[in-house]
Amino acid sequence: MTLIREQREARKISQKDLADMLNVTPAAVSHWETGRRVPDANDLIAIAKALHCKVDDLIKEE
Repeated sequence: MTLIREQREARKISQKDLADMLNVTPAAVSHWETGRRVPDANDLIAIAKALHCKVDDLIKEE
């Protein structure tokens, strides 16, 4: 889900910082961003809140 990375980088937040905000490992964030794993619905909501965006911004290509 490269959209997570795009949203994170647009806000100048590191993978480690996002992981700390979400109480997950930096590896989990990396896996989500590379598509090796897909975040569950609760994680998507938490990611959107941490990045101040909508869940749609994380899952929909324009």
